[in-house]
Amino acid sequence: MNLRKQIENYKPFNEQEENDKELILKYMDIFDDVLTRENKMCHFTASNWIVNKRRTKVIMVYHNIYDSWAWTGGHADGDSDLLHVALKEANEETGLENLKVLSDEIYGLEILTVDAHIKRGKFVPSHLHLDCSFLLEADEEEPLRIKPDENSKIAWIDINKAIEVTNEKKMVPIYKKLNEKLLLGKY
Repeated sequence: MNLRKQIENYKPFNEQEENDKELILKYMDIFDDVLTRENKMCHFTASNWIVNKRRTKVIMVYHNIYDSWAWTGGHADGDSDLLHVALKEANEETGLENLKVLSDEIYGLEILTVDAHIKRGKFVPSHLHLDCSFLLEADEEEPLRIKPDENSKIAWIDINKAIEVTNEKKMVPIYKKLNEKLLLGKY
């Protein structure tokens, strides 16, 4: 299924997702380059909520640029199969090889603000990430691997503590939403 259809078919979980879905579809109508970072205003990313089999813990990485514990994910960079992007990023950032996709459907939809920063010696202006997140499962016993150019720590964290350990206050409602959906079995 193409990305636009996936987003059109997505059933928003809350008011934030309703508003963000509407805006994402508008941005897709306005810009023809939202799948690449060439669009300096907004572009697609894919993120992951990687849980253990018991659904009590989530993998978080200490993201170097944001100086915070965060979920995994990355830029679409031209790939409209955001589940593929999510899996690739999860593997790159954690080293996990045996990720189980709990649903092929988008798990969360959000527009995330990104402040201006320096990445690999280059200035990146403030912009928006049009983010589709996916729910994945991993085995807690599988070895984890840090990706030093992006993160400096990686850990299984109690899902309720994920909200406490992040320094990015804007992410608290997103992580709360993902946990709420998990507890309700909405995937």
